[in-house]
Amino acid sequence: MKLLILAVGHKMPSWITEGFNEYSKRMPREAKIELVEIKPEPRTTGKSVSQIMEAEAQRLQAALPRDVLRIVLDERGAHWTTRQLTQHMQEWLGGGRDVAFIIGGADGLHESIRSSANQLLALSAMVLPHGMVRVLLAEQLYRAHSLLHNHPYHRE
Repeated sequence: MKLLILAVGHKMPSWITEGFNEYSKRMPREAKIELVEIKPEPRTTGKSVSQIMEAEAQRLQAALPRDVLRIVLDERGAHWTTRQLTQHMQEWLGGGRDVAFIIGGADGLHESIRSSANQLLALSAMVLPHGMVRVLLAEQLYRAHSLLHNHPYHRE
């Protein structure tokens, strides 16, 4: 199973890239995290926010594998505990489908992406910097995997 993170945005600060890479490299082969950066639509073209979000949605759709489970990150989504994420990961590992976590751009996600989601998931009720979401998500995926395998990383 692959855990894809599709994120609108590129040219992240080095601390974002380093943080993401740290947790990504810890993941085993059977639950590899792969980051796919989607180029944001330029904000200087005179397009409306709706047009910008639609252009980014088209890029996201083109990058999504055909039969992937889609989880959209959204502050209005479900609030899972780490244990609940771990239970979902166990199901995903047994299900054989790749999982794509979708992170929007500066203006959020177009409704076509939100409505195509199998699950809306919130990492926080607050709006977070989109680069930080990559790091937090990668860490939580690593934590969930470590819980599944009784690794001492997670403590309660």
